[in-house]
Amino acid sequence: MENWSDSIYLLIALLVMAVLCLVSISVSLVIWYRVRRQEKRYQVLVNVLRNEIQGMTGSSIGMGKRLMTVEQKLNIAVEKQYELENRDPGVLAYNQAARLMEMGAGVEDLVRSCGIGRPEAELMALLHRELHDERSLTHKH
Repeated sequence: MENWSDSIYLLIALLVMAVLCLVSISVSLVIWYRVRRQEKRYQVLVNVLRNEIQGMTGSSIGMGKRLMTVEQKLNIAVEKQYELENRDPGVLAYNQAARLMEMGAGVEDLVRSCGIGRPEAELMALLHRELHDERSLTHKH
């Protein structure tokens, strides 16, 4: 009889091990299925983010090109303005006279330094005083 009871214990042990193996396999399959499903979700998210990054990169490149074009046009305009200012010696003399007036030069200084006539220098001095007085009144109020 001992053999029979040992056989039952052995059979029960094998049965328990088989159940444990089936449970382990089932749990492994469930976990594998969830991991695969999560991986698919993440792949979709990665694709969405990749498309958004490509869109932003394309628009940034386009904006950069437009900015470079605007900068080139601005540089050309600045060069043309500089050329125009330097072509007309009268404008240059009046610009220099205006700067000297801002620094406190008098009528005689303008006539001597800028080569403009005395009436123009007096007119510029009068305009400068009027503008200066107007600015000081505006700042007081």
